[in-house]
Amino acid sequence: MTERMPGDFAASRRDVARLALSIGAAALLPAGASAQATPLLTRAIPSTGEALPMVGLGTAALYNRDDDNSRRAASEVLQALLAGGGTLVDTASTYGDAEAVLGAVVTPTLRDKLFVATKLEAPDAAELKRSLARLKVARLDLLQLHNVRDPRQSLDQFRRWKHDGVCRYVGITSTFKGDYAALEAVLGREKPDFLQVDYSADNREAEKRLLPLAAEVKTAVLTALPFGRNRLFRAVRGKPLPDWAAEFDATSWGQFFLKFLLGNPAVTAVIPGTGNAAHMADNLGAARGRLPDAAQRRRMVEFIEAL
Repeated sequence: MTERMPGDFAASRRDVARLALSIGAAALLPAGASAQATPLLTRAIPSTGEALPMVGLGTAALYNRDDDNSRRAASEVLQALLAGGGTLVDTASTYGDAEAVLGAVVTPTLRDKLFVATKLEAPDAAELKRSLARLKVARLDLLQLHNVRDPRQSLDQFRRWKHDGVCRYVGITSTFKGDYAALEAVLGREKPDFLQVDYSADNREAEKRLLPLAAEVKTAVLTALPFGRNRLFRAVRGKPLPDWAAEFDATSWGQFFLKFLLGNPAVTAVIPGTGNAAHMADNLGAARGRLPDAAQRRRMVEFIEAL
Protein backbone atom coordinates (compact mmCIF):
# COMPACT_ATOMS: atom_id res chain seq x y z
CA MET A 1 0.00 0.00 0.00
CA THR A 2 1.10 3.53 -0.69
CA GLU A 3 0.05 7.12 -0.27
CA ARG A 4 -0.53 10.09 -2.45
CA MET A 5 -0.35 13.71 -1.45
CA PRO A 6 -3.91 15.09 -1.32
CA GLY A 7 -4.65 18.53 -2.69
CA ASP A 8 -4.67 19.93 0.85
CA PHE A 9 -0.93 19.34 1.02
CA ALA A 10 0.03 20.65 -2.42
CA ALA A 11 1.12 23.98 -1.01
CA SER A 12 3.26 22.35 1.63
CA ARG A 13 5.33 20.71 -1.09
CA ARG A 14 5.46 23.69 -3.43
CA ASP A 15 8.93 24.65 -2.23
CA VAL A 16 9.98 21.03 -2.66
CA ALA A 17 8.86 21.10 -6.27
CA ARG A 18 10.75 24.33 -6.91
CA LEU A 19 13.87 22.84 -5.34
CA ALA A 20 13.59 19.68 -7.41
CA LEU A 21 13.18 21.71 -10.57
CA SER A 22 16.04 24.06 -9.80
CA ILE A 23 18.77 21.78 -8.47
CA GLY A 24 17.50 18.41 -9.60
CA ALA A 25 15.93 19.11 -12.96
CA ALA A 26 17.73 16.16 -14.49
CA ALA A 27 15.51 13.87 -12.46
CA LEU A 28 12.54 15.10 -14.48
CA LEU A 29 14.13 14.52 -17.85
CA PRO A 30 13.11 11.57 -19.99
CA ALA A 31 14.82 8.32 -19.10
CA GLY A 32 18.02 8.28 -21.08
CA ALA A 33 18.79 11.90 -20.34
CA SER A 34 21.53 12.54 -17.81
CA ALA A 35 20.44 11.89 -14.23
CA GLN A 36 21.59 13.69 -11.13
CA ALA A 37 25.28 13.45 -10.46
CA THR A 38 24.88 11.86 -7.02
CA PRO A 39 24.01 8.18 -7.50
CA LEU A 40 21.01 6.70 -5.77
CA LEU A 41 21.84 4.53 -2.77
CA THR A 42 21.01 0.84 -3.11
CA ARG A 43 20.58 -2.10 -0.77
CA ALA A 44 21.07 -5.75 -1.55
CA ILE A 45 18.11 -8.13 -1.75
CA PRO A 46 19.26 -10.68 0.87
CA SER A 47 18.23 -13.82 -1.01
CA THR A 48 20.34 -12.99 -4.07
CA GLY A 49 22.54 -9.95 -3.41
CA GLU A 50 20.92 -8.04 -6.28
CA ALA A 51 21.15 -4.28 -5.66
CA LEU A 52 17.84 -2.42 -5.48
CA PRO A 53 17.57 1.39 -5.41
CA MET A 54 16.28 2.40 -1.99
CA VAL A 55 13.37 4.60 -3.16
CA GLY A 56 10.64 3.34 -5.46
CA LEU A 57 7.09 4.22 -6.48
CA GLY A 58 3.81 3.02 -5.01
CA THR A 59 0.56 3.20 -6.96
CA ALA A 60 -2.31 2.64 -4.49
CA ALA A 61 -5.17 5.16 -4.81
CA LEU A 62 -3.31 7.01 -7.56
CA TYR A 63 -4.26 5.53 -10.90
CA ASN A 64 -7.74 4.21 -10.16
CA ARG A 65 -9.07 5.07 -13.61
CA ASP A 66 -7.45 4.13 -16.91
CA ASP A 67 -7.85 7.48 -18.65
CA ASP A 68 -5.65 10.03 -20.38
CA ASN A 69 -4.96 11.98 -17.20
CA SER A 70 -3.83 8.88 -15.30
CA ARG A 71 -1.68 7.71 -18.19
CA ARG A 72 -0.04 11.11 -18.57
CA ALA A 73 0.71 11.36 -14.85
CA ALA A 74 2.04 7.80 -14.68
CA SER A 75 4.28 8.37 -17.69
CA GLU A 76 5.76 11.55 -16.21
CA VAL A 77 6.34 9.96 -12.81
CA LEU A 78 7.96 6.87 -14.32
CA GLN A 79 10.29 9.03 -16.39
CA ALA A 80 11.26 10.96 -13.25
CA LEU A 81 11.80 7.70 -11.38
CA LEU A 82 14.09 6.28 -14.02
CA ALA A 83 15.93 9.52 -14.77
CA GLY A 84 16.63 9.88 -11.07
CA GLY A 85 18.09 6.39 -10.77
CA GLY A 86 15.05 4.51 -9.41
CA THR A 87 13.61 1.28 -10.79
CA LEU A 88 11.05 -0.16 -8.36
CA VAL A 89 7.32 0.17 -9.14
CA ASP A 90 4.83 -1.51 -6.81
CA THR A 91 1.18 -2.12 -7.68
CA ALA A 92 -1.59 -4.68 -7.05
CA SER A 93 -4.50 -6.40 -8.73
CA THR A 94 -6.86 -4.47 -6.43
CA TYR A 95 -5.43 -0.98 -6.97
CA GLY A 96 -8.20 0.15 -9.29
CA ASP A 97 -6.88 0.38 -12.85
CA ALA A 98 -3.26 0.91 -11.77
CA GLU A 99 -1.99 -2.25 -13.46
CA ALA A 100 -3.74 -1.30 -16.71
CA VAL A 101 -2.39 2.27 -16.57
CA LEU A 102 1.14 1.00 -16.07
CA GLY A 103 0.70 -1.54 -18.85
CA ALA A 104 -0.39 1.25 -21.17
CA VAL A 105 2.58 3.55 -20.50
CA VAL A 106 5.46 1.15 -19.85
CA THR A 107 7.02 0.53 -23.25
CA PRO A 108 9.25 -2.52 -23.80
CA THR A 109 12.28 -0.24 -23.50
CA LEU A 110 11.08 1.13 -20.16
CA ARG A 111 10.11 -2.33 -18.92
CA ASP A 112 13.68 -3.54 -19.26
CA LYS A 113 14.77 -0.78 -16.86
CA LEU A 114 12.09 -1.29 -14.21
CA PHE A 115 11.72 -3.63 -11.24
CA VAL A 116 7.98 -4.39 -11.42
CA ALA A 117 6.14 -5.75 -8.39
CA THR A 118 2.47 -6.60 -8.07
CA LYS A 119 0.22 -8.39 -5.59
CA LEU A 120 -2.48 -11.05 -5.72
CA GLU A 121 -5.22 -11.54 -3.16
CA ALA A 122 -4.86 -15.32 -3.40
CA PRO A 123 -2.63 -17.91 -5.10
CA ASP A 124 -5.10 -17.91 -7.98
CA ALA A 125 -4.01 -18.58 -11.57
CA ALA A 126 -6.86 -16.55 -13.04
CA GLU A 127 -5.96 -13.50 -10.96
CA LEU A 128 -2.32 -13.85 -11.99
CA LYS A 129 -3.28 -14.13 -15.65
CA ARG A 130 -5.37 -10.96 -15.36
CA SER A 131 -2.51 -9.03 -13.74
CA LEU A 132 -0.02 -10.13 -16.40
CA ALA A 133 -2.45 -9.15 -19.15
CA ARG A 134 -3.12 -5.73 -17.63
CA LEU A 135 0.58 -5.06 -17.10
CA LYS A 136 1.35 -6.44 -20.58
CA VAL A 137 4.22 -8.57 -19.30
CA ALA A 138 5.00 -12.27 -19.30
CA ARG A 139 7.29 -12.05 -16.29
CA LEU A 140 7.35 -10.07 -13.05
CA ASP A 141 10.26 -9.14 -10.86
CA LEU A 142 8.27 -9.59 -7.64
CA LEU A 143 4.95 -11.35 -7.04
CA GLN A 144 3.44 -10.84 -3.58
CA LEU A 145 0.56 -12.39 -1.67
CA HIS A 146 -1.44 -9.41 -0.48
CA ASN A 147 -2.84 -8.94 3.04
CA VAL A 148 -1.76 -12.23 4.60
CA ARG A 149 -4.18 -13.13 7.40
CA ASP A 150 -3.74 -16.88 7.85
CA PRO A 151 -0.70 -17.94 9.92
CA ARG A 152 -0.80 -21.30 8.09
CA GLN A 153 -0.62 -19.67 4.66
CA SER A 154 1.55 -21.60 2.21
CA LEU A 155 3.60 -19.96 -0.53
CA ASP A 156 3.98 -23.21 -2.49
CA GLN A 157 2.02 -21.94 -5.50
CA PHE A 158 4.01 -18.73 -5.60
CA ARG A 159 7.22 -20.73 -5.52
CA ARG A 160 5.98 -22.88 -8.40
CA TRP A 161 5.36 -19.72 -10.39
CA LYS A 162 8.84 -18.57 -9.49
CA HIS A 163 10.27 -21.92 -10.61
CA ASP A 164 8.35 -21.62 -13.89
CA GLY A 165 9.85 -18.19 -14.56
CA VAL A 166 6.69 -16.14 -14.03
CA CYS A 167 8.44 -14.09 -11.34
CA ARG A 168 11.96 -13.68 -9.99
CA TYR A 169 11.00 -13.13 -6.34
CA VAL A 170 8.02 -13.89 -4.08
CA GLY A 171 6.77 -11.94 -1.10
CA ILE A 172 4.01 -11.31 1.43
CA THR A 173 2.32 -8.07 2.52
CA SER A 174 0.01 -6.46 5.01
CA THR A 175 -0.66 -2.97 6.35
CA PHE A 176 -2.94 -4.10 9.18
CA LYS A 177 -1.57 -4.61 12.67
CA GLY A 178 -4.16 -7.32 13.28
CA ASP A 179 -2.34 -9.38 10.63
CA TYR A 180 1.10 -9.07 12.22
CA ALA A 181 0.84 -12.40 14.06
CA ALA A 182 0.06 -14.13 10.76
CA LEU A 183 2.92 -12.27 9.05
CA GLU A 184 5.31 -13.37 11.79
CA ALA A 185 4.29 -17.00 11.42
CA VAL A 186 4.49 -17.05 7.61
CA LEU A 187 7.69 -15.01 7.54
CA GLY A 188 9.45 -17.36 9.95
CA ARG A 189 8.26 -20.56 8.28
CA GLU A 190 8.19 -19.68 4.56
CA LYS A 191 11.11 -17.21 4.48
CA PRO A 192 9.87 -15.28 1.42
CA ASP A 193 12.21 -13.09 -0.61
CA PHE A 194 10.26 -9.94 0.35
CA LEU A 195 8.03 -8.57 3.09
CA GLN A 196 5.98 -5.41 2.52
CA VAL A 197 4.58 -3.77 5.64
CA ASP A 198 3.34 -0.40 6.89
CA TYR A 199 6.09 1.57 8.62
CA SER A 200 6.57 5.26 9.28
CA ALA A 201 8.21 7.50 11.86
CA ASP A 202 4.94 7.65 13.81
CA ASN A 203 4.00 3.99 13.22
CA ARG A 204 6.89 1.85 14.38
CA GLU A 205 5.24 -1.41 15.46
CA ALA A 206 6.74 -3.25 12.47
CA GLU A 207 10.18 -2.05 13.58
CA LYS A 208 9.77 -3.99 16.82
CA ARG A 209 7.91 -7.09 15.64
CA LEU A 210 8.66 -7.81 12.01
CA LEU A 211 11.88 -6.16 10.83
CA PRO A 212 14.20 -8.08 13.18
CA LEU A 213 12.67 -11.36 12.05
CA ALA A 214 12.94 -10.32 8.39
CA ALA A 215 16.65 -9.61 8.91
CA GLU A 216 17.08 -12.98 10.64
CA VAL A 217 15.50 -14.98 7.80
CA LYS A 218 17.16 -12.82 5.13
CA THR A 219 13.99 -11.27 3.72
CA ALA A 220 14.02 -7.91 1.95
CA VAL A 221 11.67 -5.28 3.38
CA LEU A 222 9.56 -2.75 1.46
CA THR A 223 7.87 -0.10 3.59
CA ALA A 224 4.36 0.93 2.62
CA LEU A 225 2.62 4.07 3.89
CA PRO A 226 5.94 5.77 4.77
CA PHE A 227 4.19 9.08 5.46
CA GLY A 228 1.72 7.52 7.91
CA ARG A 229 -1.29 8.01 5.63
CA ASN A 230 -0.18 11.66 5.45
CA ARG A 231 -0.38 12.16 9.23
CA LEU A 232 3.25 13.25 9.24
CA PHE A 233 2.72 15.99 6.66
CA ARG A 234 -0.29 17.27 8.56
CA ALA A 235 1.77 17.38 11.77
CA VAL A 236 4.51 19.55 10.24
CA ARG A 237 2.37 21.78 8.06
CA GLY A 238 3.75 25.30 8.24
CA LYS A 239 6.79 24.23 10.26
CA PRO A 240 10.37 24.68 9.01
CA LEU A 241 12.66 21.71 8.62
CA PRO A 242 14.99 21.58 11.66
CA ASP A 243 18.52 22.77 10.98
CA TRP A 244 19.97 19.44 12.13
CA ALA A 245 18.24 17.64 9.23
CA ALA A 246 21.23 18.84 7.19
CA GLU A 247 23.39 16.39 9.18
CA PHE A 248 21.88 13.59 7.08
CA ASP A 249 21.26 15.64 3.93
CA ALA A 250 17.47 15.95 4.17
CA THR A 251 16.27 19.03 2.28
CA SER A 252 12.49 18.51 2.57
CA TRP A 253 9.98 17.00 4.98
CA GLY A 254 9.39 14.14 2.56
CA GLN A 255 13.09 13.27 2.59
CA PHE A 256 13.19 13.65 6.38
CA PHE A 257 10.44 11.05 6.82
CA LEU A 258 11.87 8.66 4.22
CA LYS A 259 15.43 8.92 5.50
CA PHE A 260 14.19 7.95 8.96
CA LEU A 261 13.06 4.61 7.49
CA LEU A 262 16.13 4.12 5.32
CA GLY A 263 18.32 4.71 8.37
CA ASN A 264 17.09 1.31 9.56
CA PRO A 265 19.40 -1.24 7.85
CA ALA A 266 16.60 -3.82 7.77
CA VAL A 267 14.68 -1.67 5.27
CA THR A 268 15.54 -2.47 1.67
CA ALA A 269 13.43 0.22 -0.02
CA VAL A 270 10.62 2.68 0.62
CA ILE A 271 7.71 2.97 -1.81
CA PRO A 272 5.91 6.31 -1.35
CA GLY A 273 3.06 6.81 -3.75
CA THR A 274 2.79 9.88 -5.93
CA GLY A 275 1.22 11.04 -9.16
CA ASN A 276 3.48 14.10 -9.38
CA ALA A 277 6.87 13.99 -11.13
CA ALA A 278 8.37 16.75 -8.95
CA HIS A 279 7.37 14.86 -5.82
CA MET A 280 8.92 11.72 -7.29
CA ALA A 281 12.17 13.60 -7.84
CA ASP A 282 12.10 14.92 -4.29
CA ASN A 283 11.38 11.46 -2.83
CA LEU A 284 14.38 10.05 -4.66
CA GLY A 285 16.53 12.57 -2.82
CA ALA A 286 16.01 10.51 0.34
CA ALA A 287 18.34 7.89 -1.15
CA ARG A 288 21.13 10.37 -1.78
CA GLY A 289 23.76 11.58 0.62
CA ARG A 290 23.97 10.54 4.26
CA LEU A 291 21.38 8.55 6.20
CA PRO A 292 20.63 9.16 9.88
CA ASP A 293 22.43 6.97 12.39
CA ALA A 294 20.78 5.42 15.46
CA ALA A 295 21.22 8.51 17.62
CA GLN A 296 19.86 10.80 14.91
CA ARG A 297 16.88 8.49 14.38
CA ARG A 298 16.08 8.69 18.10
CA ARG A 299 16.21 12.46 17.86
CA MET A 300 13.83 12.33 14.89
CA VAL A 301 11.37 10.22 16.89
CA GLU A 302 11.54 12.62 19.83
CA PHE A 303 10.96 15.54 17.48
CA ILE A 304 7.93 13.91 15.86
CA GLU A 305 6.43 12.78 19.17
CA ALA A 306 6.68 16.36 20.46
CA LEU A 307 4.70 17.84 17.55
